[in-house]
Amino acid sequence: MSMLAPTGTRMAPPSGHSLLLISMLGILALDHLTRGQNSTLIFTKENIIRNCSCPMDIQDCDYSLASLLCSCKTALLWASEPLSYSGHLTVWFTDASALGLLLNFTLVQDLKLSLCSANTLPTAYLAICGLKRLRINTEAKHPVPEQSLLIHSEPREKPMWHTGWQSCTYVSFLDMALFNRESSLRSYSIENVANIANNFPSFSDLKTFPILSNKSYVVTFIY
Repeated sequence: MSMLAPTGTRMAPPSGHSLLLISMLGILALDHLTRGQNSTLIFTKENIIRNCSCPMDIQDCDYSLASLLCSCKTALLWASEPLSYSGHLTVWFTDASALGLLLNFTLVQDLKLSLCSANTLPTAYLAICGLKRLRINTEAKHPVPEQSLLIHSEPREKPMWHTGWQSCTYVSFLDMALFNRESSLRSYSIENVANIANNFPSFSDLKTFPILSNKSYVVTFIY
């Protein structure tokens, strides 16, 4: 039995130029989607610092899953200049020295910190520039839900990722001992601080970094 071909109008296949244009648009869209979803994860494992780009949120402290799903590389941290992160940054840490090495004097707006051990942390402050939103997870120490804190939402902070602390307006001091407590995450801010190093002499490390004395700062303490 012979088969009859279906009737109707057939669409002409796209030209080579159209196929090239469609392919280019698809690549650009995929690249834009990937860039928008990726976030940075940093952690220490066996005394090695790993810097990972992840397409999704990874369950806290799941190092195997991070190695499987994220693109990770060994990171070198230079103490001579502050590090900067323009997107979402997640830090997994196990002790105060590791957290200080990974985070002190960084420039980051959206930060999540996850304590991956039951260690007790000392009362010591980390300085962070431009912080807008902070999330913490202490599930390894206290079985409490993740906490979130909005530091500020004003858009007055100009992009600073290529100019460093010289353009920093918001400075946050994070008390590492907050991971020892089950109380809610809290903060208070002081506006119009003309000279941070002189007004807070106990933070002696500030004298080694280029914070200008002729600017007005908003200083936030997180505890």
